[in-house]
Amino acid sequence: MYTLEEARAYFAQDRFATENGAVITEIGEDYAVCTLNLEPRHRNAMGNVMGGAIFMLGDFAFAVAANIGGRATVSTNSQITFLRAPKGNTLTARAERVRAGRSTVYYEISVLDETGTLAARLTISGQVVG
Repeated sequence: MYTLEEARAYFAQDRFATENGAVITEIGEDYAVCTLNLEPRHRNAMGNVMGGAIFMLGDFAFAVAANIGGRATVSTNSQITFLRAPKGNTLTARAERVRAGRSTVYYEISVLDETGTLAARLTISGQVVG
């Protein structure tokens, strides 16, 4: 398993997420936590956080959690439910492994706003490819 510094170095190559501000803040054997400091570029015309920014952070947390153990894994199916408009200027996504088989994985990801309120929930299935 990677250390936090090794994970950050490896996932620096995930340019879409990192160039949009996603940061790995914590990793463990079956989970990862990533944060996003919201900027004007993450907001839609109404001033709310763009759904794509929320999804990107959740998907990035999945990628980190599913790959830090050394098994190359890609997502095969993703589902997001937006529960409320996030408040504040920071989002936190926590991806937790629910199941890890020989060739498939399943994760649940919670995206919380700055107040600690659940803003979105993702479920992501993945295929182990290496």
